Amino acid sequence: MSDKKTTDFGYEQVAVEEKAGRVAQVFHSVAAKYDLMNDLMSGGVHRLWKRFTIELSAVRPGQKVLDIAGGTGDLSYAFARKVGSEGLVVLADINASMLNVGRDRLTDRGIAGNIEFAQADAQYLPFPDNTFDVITIAFGLRNVTDKDLALSAMLRVLKPGGRLLVLEFSKPRNSLLEKAYDTYSFKVLPFMGKLVTNDADSYRYLAESIRMHPDQDTLKSMMESAGFVNVDYHNMTGGVVALHKGIKP
Repeated sequence: MSDKKTTDFGYEQVAVEEKAGRVAQVFHSVAAKYDLMNDLMSGGVHRLWKRFTIELSAVRPGQKVLDIAGGTGDLSYAFARKVGSEGLVVLADINASMLNVGRDRLTDRGIAGNIEFAQADAQYLPFPDNTFDVITIAFGLRNVTDKDLALSAMLRVLKPGGRLLVLEFSKPRNSLLEKAYDTYSFKVLPFMGKLVTNDADSYRYLAESIRMHPDQDTLKSMMESAGFVNVDYHNMTGGVVALHKGIKP
């Protein structure tokens, strides 16, 4: 009997060391059409979820922000405008294709001088202790192999009193909504993915990865176990998405 460690890749079990590469391939495949698909999949509502995240971050001029799994740069753009010329935003993503799209988009939108880019794994953040005032990870934590390890890394690089915001798909609070959401996720999403990106499999994985992600209270407990305090969460769109917030003591 093999003692090789496995982890979930959607509903499939894969060797722990294989997951990052498999996830990378998904995002390499969808990077060019990622924003278009986000708008189509959510009916544009993802922009409201992100706006609420920015409001709850309470970012101020001169602060340092780390946007993990920052992808195409939606949050980084808003943060760069808020921290101003004296502040700094680091857009980090494990996937080079997503990072390149984000860099190009932010350059095209005139963001320069107060932004840096880092190809980085959320589990092994290449930053000194106590560096950032705010860390965000939007729709990225569910793709991380060891979520506890990543949460500990985020705590380490936050300044005392700094806040972590985790925006992620979660568990709908209403059984009828959950059924409708399941039908949408497993029937409509792969069809859209095939139509727009010629890649149904990647969007099937994304739907499965949402179901495998810890629910609201489990993630809250994981953040507390990592050392965050005053952890709470806000359900949005009936719990389809939740925004968790925790403070480094």
